[in-house]
Amino acid sequence: MRLDDYDNDINVGEARGGGGLGGGGGGGFLLGLLPMIGSRFGCGGIVVVLLLLAVFGGLGNLGGMLGGGGGTAPQVSAPSRETVQQVCDASTARRDTCRAFSNAQNTWEKIFASQNQQFSPPKLQFFSGSGQSGCGAAMSAMGPFYCPTDRGIYLDTSFFDELANKYKAGGDFAQYYVIAHEFGHHIQNLLGTSSEVQQAQRRASEAEGNALSVRLELQADCYAGVWASMNRDRLDPGDVEEGMRAAQAIGDDTLQREAQGRVVPDSFTHGTSAQRQAWLRRGIESNGNPGVCDTFSGAI
Repeated sequence: MRLDDYDNDINVGEARGGGGLGGGGGGGFLLGLLPMIGSRFGCGGIVVVLLLLAVFGGLGNLGGMLGGGGGTAPQVSAPSRETVQQVCDASTARRDTCRAFSNAQNTWEKIFASQNQQFSPPKLQFFSGSGQSGCGAAMSAMGPFYCPTDRGIYLDTSFFDELANKYKAGGDFAQYYVIAHEFGHHIQNLLGTSSEVQQAQRRASEAEGNALSVRLELQADCYAGVWASMNRDRLDPGDVEEGMRAAQAIGDDTLQREAQGRVVPDSFTHGTSAQRQAWLRRGIESNGNPGVCDTFSGAI
């Protein structure tokens, strides 16, 4: 995919710090945090949460630590002082990420303007190994994720190596799909969709909450496709196929089958491989219309 260089006014920085989870949100925040942590195209983030559950004694205790009441405030590191160029040009992977992020920002700003809606951009925060976000600890095992608390997209670029080597889904468009997906979560935050889902999850059973998370994630996939549709003149032959391979590789059914030899649909949080491919393709074929991404009405 042919992208221009990044704009110098994008909000980019380094997420430093680490060691533990800060608080965030209101009571029951973990239910909203789970889909955010898991928005990494894989189950690694959920595994991290399950390990924390084992350490801290269950969902109730961890939810209390993260939520209101006795929880502490998020431990957010001080903003980095590096310039946009210093952060983005630190590696080829970071530069490519900045280019895709900048393009997504410009694209969604145009879409919002065409609908007479107010757009505010997210920030892009790189980290290596671990760092701190407004939602608590950022760890490489969680993969890329979006934190609604500080409107930040958090990314360790080593995930792109994992995507290519472990999931056999390499290519520049596959990487841009990851970024566009997380940008889609920011769009959901701006439109109020994320908060509506979080509120519904607090009243839902575990299976119902997971089903809502699936719809949220599939919509982010569709929004990623809308971004690609708006930039279809920049696509190279094979780009769409790269995206489809990535979507197939990180479906819940595929990941569960490879990890444990069986599939548990009630535990899905992102959707099946077929669903992820279908909603990404729907966005790509949307002619830049995010209205086609209503995953909350009818079957998915």
